[in-house]
Amino acid sequence: MKINFTIHRLKIVEQIAIVFFFAVLIPMTISGFIINNINQQAVRSQLRESAIMIANTVSDEIDFYFLNVTDRIEQLALALKYLPDENRKKSYLKDVLKDFDSCESLEIASGDTVLESIKDKNKQNNKVTTYAKMEDGKYIVATFNTDEFKTHLFRSLKDDKRQIYVVSEYGELLAQHNYKENDYKETISSMPKNLIKDKAKIFGDKKNQPLVYIKKTDPNVTVIVNTTEKVTKGTINKDRFKIILSILVAISVIFSVVSLYIFYLYINMRQLFKGIIAITKGNYERQIRLLTTAFTPHEIVFVAGEFNKMASEIQKSYLQLQKNNKELKELNEFRSNLIDTVSHELRTPLTSIQGYTSRLMRQDIEIDEETKQKSLRIIKDQSERLKHLIEDLLTIPDIEGMKLRTVTESVWIPEVVEDARLLIRNKNNAQFEIKIDENFPRVLGDKNRLVQVFTNLLENASKYADEGTTINIDTDITENTAKIRVKNKCPQIPEARLQSLFGKFIRLDNNTTRTTRGTGLGLFIVKGLVEAMQGEIKLYSNKEWGFCAEVILQRDMAKVENKLTTEKS
Repeated sequence: MKINFTIHRLKIVEQIAIVFFFAVLIPMTISGFIINNINQQAVRSQLRESAIMIANTVSDEIDFYFLNVTDRIEQLALALKYLPDENRKKSYLKDVLKDFDSCESLEIASGDTVLESIKDKNKQNNKVTTYAKMEDGKYIVATFNTDEFKTHLFRSLKDDKRQIYVVSEYGELLAQHNYKENDYKETISSMPKNLIKDKAKIFGDKKNQPLVYIKKTDPNVTVIVNTTEKVTKGTINKDRFKIILSILVAISVIFSVVSLYIFYLYINMRQLFKGIIAITKGNYERQIRLLTTAFTPHEIVFVAGEFNKMASEIQKSYLQLQKNNKELKELNEFRSNLIDTVSHELRTPLTSIQGYTSRLMRQDIEIDEETKQKSLRIIKDQSERLKHLIEDLLTIPDIEGMKLRTVTESVWIPEVVEDARLLIRNKNNAQFEIKIDENFPRVLGDKNRLVQVFTNLLENASKYADEGTTINIDTDITENTAKIRVKNKCPQIPEARLQSLFGKFIRLDNNTTRTTRGTGLGLFIVKGLVEAMQGEIKLYSNKEWGFCAEVILQRDMAKVENKLTTEKS
């Protein structure tokens, strides 16, 4: 009996999962236990050593402080011996106190009773007392503010996060660093009853939060250092290099195992590379042939099959691209024709300006005044035409990039239309019939831009109007908008052609049959300007009016409300 075995080809994910188990999971688990143990031991040792070091540092600062102060008080006691009377002594102490920065007062106690009284008083006020006995049995007593004492004591530990307490022999807190009341009470309650003197000792039952005390005999104070949980965490973070070392070992194992696996995959991957190289060289008919075994991943086989399909599709796309390139070349030629058109429109006014300017500058002939004025008018007209054309060309990038800037203001349309009428080059001597009521509402827009809009519309209307006809401008209003229409009589324009007039370089007459001047930019610019002012423009054509442009703008409702208020009052 023959048994057939079907080989299940493993996917890359399945194979990586197996490799990950042996190359990552097991080494990382072992490394984790090692790292955790090393880290705990290192943290515990460092925290103990640093806590003892800080306690000793504070103790040394206390010794230095009191040694310095005691030495100075003893020098004062010796100096007072040579002063003959009490007034001289008090005056001397007063002068010394001015230069004794950390000292609040200097006074002479007549005996032990007075000394104890001063000490009790300072104790109640949480102040430090230092004194020295003089030869006549009296005492010179210095009183220090604990704030000055604390500043001196912790100046080298201001960035340390541990809690440090200095407690007097009576259990009073003389100085503290990072003080928290609950932590302080808990620390004091855990202090051992019998304290070992003049030696740093660790106490407490928290392994990673050691407490250290030093019971000093001279002066009789106790220094306590509390390692908080925050400090412990900070120390652990500093020891992360040990964890990184373990991770690097694990990564090395992963890299070794995966490298062996990838080496085999390279055999088939190389076939994929050859296919890709063939594609880059333009051989789109190349097909990949794999060496398939039980260890060939499913994804490799799948990719090879899809690659072969892709190569076939690329071959088809390549043929299509050649066709598109041919169309693009034709489009580029069309663009060049448009550039030629614009160049022609620029060259014509420049030629006129140059010619008439040269004529006026001639010295060999005498030119009468009428000829001069006519030449100057032509130069002025051509300059305005050139300026208008350049402004149109400069406006295009702003419209296309949606960077057109307008100033919103209250505008009176009759004034705008009149300004536009005076600016246009009305070569056909067309007549204008303006039907705008004096009470026509004001609109919101940019006055200068609106003049540019209606200049283009009136110029187009006069340029393509039938000879002897009138250009009509009328209006209409709604609740929130105002409509201004510019109409002329000309042959009716088909609807498809009408809507295409908003494109760039689109004219009613083509390049070969053109009978009027212009670049075909007028309506494109008009549409961009109107929309930038939150308005709308529509084109119509019928038998009565061959061309009608309707501009719709927002009414200035603030002016309307003010008018109504004035009428009511």
